[in-house]
This record gives sequence, structure tokens and C-alpha cells, in this order.
Amino acid sequence: MSIASKTAMGAADRDLKRLRRLLRAKDRMDAAPHEEWPVSRLAQVSGTSPAYFARSFRDAFGIPPHRYLLTRRVERAAALLRDTDLPIIDIAFQTGWNSLGTFGRTFRDVTGESPGELRQRTQATPAELDRVPHCFIRAAQRPDLRMAVSEKRRRKNGDTSGPTETEVP
Repeated sequence: MSIASKTAMGAADRDLKRLRRLLRAKDRMDAAPHEEWPVSRLAQVSGTSPAYFARSFRDAFGIPPHRYLLTRRVERAAALLRDTDLPIIDIAFQTGWNSLGTFGRTFRDVTGESPGELRQRTQATPAELDRVPHCFIRAAQRPDLRMAVSEKRRRKNGDTSGPTETEVP
């Protein structure tokens, strides 16, 4: 075996180990999205430094860890709004927000409608999707967070001041 092929195998092995570490942290976020997951805690779960973890997570999954967690929280909140009659404040606290106002504002920024509007719209329509597999419905309704919520809000309001974030392709 040549030196080049040994080097390539070593690099592939390192990449696989790095991906396993990242997936370990991602699985923890998926299992408990209502918990606080600062980058330092995620880095500890994956056995890396915070800076390396944040950079590697974005490279591997296309979005920063905070946005991934925010996507999961909004997705879970939307499912609870559709499928239960829980009060909106209970859903906000169950999905990891500490404030009803922050939950409502972020939910609207991400989905384009307030939690109450989503609940009213989804519960008013008959069950047309009963025969569609649940995993397809969840994937279709997953929020798209390729840009920061603050950037999205700034663009919507026509504010061009401040730093702009480039979108992930």
C-alpha cells in the first residue's frame, strides 16, 4: 500500500470519527430539545473544543448548532399546536422557551404565522393527510432556517444596516 493511500485512509478515518462525535451531540439535542444546549455543553458531549465543534457542526450539517436546535424546537411546538389542545404558554415552556413573548416572536419569524394562527388553521382543516406517512408530513412542515432569525426579521422590515449574513446554499 502506498503512502498516499495510507494517508487518505487515515484522513477518512478521522472524518468518520469527527462525524460520529458530531452526531452524538446532535442526537442529544434531538432527545432533549427543551434543554439549554450552549456550544460549550455540546462540545463537551462530542469531546472537542467549543470553537472546533461549532465550525465542524456547521460544515457537516449546513447550519450552526443554535439554528439546528431552534428548528427542532419550532418543529416540536408546531406539532403540539396541531395535535393537542395544550395552552400555548405550556407548549412554549415544554419546547424550551423561557418567555411566551420570545416564543411567539420567534415562531412567527420562522413559520410566518403566530402559534395561535397555526393552531386555528391546522385544526380547522379536515384530516386530509391521514393516509400520508407522518415522517413525510414532518419533513414537509420542517421550518427552514438557513439564515438567522434576526437577519430574517431585519430583511422583512427593510433594514439594510448592520451586518448581513450570507445564506447557506
